[in-house]
Amino acid sequence: MARLDLKAVLLASALAMLGAAVNAEERYGIGRAATPAEIAGWNIDIGRDGANLPPGSGSVARGRVVFSEQCASCHGESGQGGVGDRLAGGQGTLASPKPIRTVGSYWPYAPTLFDYIRRAMPQNAPQSLDNADVYAVSAYILSLNGIVPENAVLDATSLAAIRMPNRDGFISDPRPDVHNH
Repeated sequence: MARLDLKAVLLASALAMLGAAVNAEERYGIGRAATPAEIAGWNIDIGRDGANLPPGSGSVARGRVVFSEQCASCHGESGQGGVGDRLAGGQGTLASPKPIRTVGSYWPYAPTLFDYIRRAMPQNAPQSLDNADVYAVSAYILSLNGIVPENAVLDATSLAAIRMPNRDGFISDPRPDVHNH
């Protein structure tokens, strides 16, 4: 599948919802158009290059605490997995008969870790962590995988600069990007 520009998809979706809301409001007397502020509240995507990472920072030490409180019940104390996916280890296993897909072995870009945690975690309360805690949990998970040191403090610049071990492990889609026409 060709790489989609997430902002274009979000904008098109927002416009479609706006049109549907206006139509529903006029046609059925229900609903209303989303305000720009409401749309902006969902426009929180982070690019793989770190585009749109917010201000703030977080340390591995703080991430260990937040992870213990918010994440360990599903992912295990050291990210070894449980009810939730395993997050640490697995380096060197992707080409083996039993690959172990973790943040450290599989994910190609560190900023997408921030994006995923901020949007979807913890599963029982997505988007409840502030940016500093998301940076901290990202730092902790990356440290569990040996990607950043125990004393690391991550912010937008340092997170975007991380080169993940599997960065070159994916094959690019050679088809033309549908949004470049």
